[in-house]
Amino acid sequence: MGAVGLQTHIWANNTRSVMLLASFPVLMIMILYGVQLILMGFGFLPGTGRGLDDDMILAASWLGWTVPSAFVIAGVWFVIAYFGNQVMIDVMTGARKVERKTEPQLYNLLENLAISRGLRTPALRIIENDSLNAFASGLHEGRYSITVTRGLVNTLTRDELEAVLAHELTHVINKDVRTMVIASIFAGIISVIAELVFRGLFYAGRGREKNNNAGPLILIGLAFAAIGFALAIVVRMMLSRTREFVADAGAVELTKNPDAMISALRKVEGRSNLRGPDELQQLFLDNQPDGRGLEGLFASHPPIAKRIDALVKFGGGRDPGPWGASGAAGLGSETSVPSAG
Repeated sequence: MGAVGLQTHIWANNTRSVMLLASFPVLMIMILYGVQLILMGFGFLPGTGRGLDDDMILAASWLGWTVPSAFVIAGVWFVIAYFGNQVMIDVMTGARKVERKTEPQLYNLLENLAISRGLRTPALRIIENDSLNAFASGLHEGRYSITVTRGLVNTLTRDELEAVLAHELTHVINKDVRTMVIASIFAGIISVIAELVFRGLFYAGRGREKNNNAGPLILIGLAFAAIGFALAIVVRMMLSRTREFVADAGAVELTKNPDAMISALRKVEGRSNLRGPDELQQLFLDNQPDGRGLEGLFASHPPIAKRIDALVKFGGGRDPGPWGASGAAGLGSETSVPSAG
């Protein structure tokens, strides 16, 4: 956090992201090997008829053709998702693109921030939902988009909304959004494979001759698949968590107003529930309602309280404390950006 704003910090973050993304193919191979062992155990794939070691070596030898085949299939899905990711996101969230004439003040805030960094203004989208959330998406210049909920627009003041837009724009500037979208695509591929395997277990083995090493093969295969899937979740979490601190600091750097970012986070706290698949929720401004228990431990975002503590310590902001019903009436109505609808 102390290096926020330095190009070296961004380079270090991106280097770590590349290394983490490179682990996805390795995890995919691990899961694929586990699947082969499971299928062998249930008799869907032939065994050696000898010992457990021989069966495991045989399954490993199949990777020579199953891995390239799996990568071809994954590559086709990746190409489809690469070019159609924004359409998919819009369908999953109900987001719609808006122009300057329909949301002039909101559009102007985003445009001014983009101009200040010499960037092409990302497309602006709105989700007609009362939750308080936002996210950036897109993979390259001209395709970036920033989406906010109607609840966020109606609740936050002008300065707070500007801070949130700056937070999302920082993800674009640092290329975080591209990394996260690609990670979402990889994670989606692994999730689909894992789901197909575990669903198939309910129907496996009927009318098949079981392998003599069925029990150990199935257990070992399940271990490989489960570990690979769990590590994919951890990698995805590691990619997102550190970037939220950097984006919060980036918002302060853009707006020179740490108090606005802090108060925006206080309003978002506990009110960010926005439906969407896990792979998409890692893009959100926040997806952790309370940050307590196991749910908070494995969330893709750090707790808002920790993000605020960092802004107070390193950004020089002031924390007004949790936002309650009494604060909703005055602050939001004073200078909030009204809807043009």
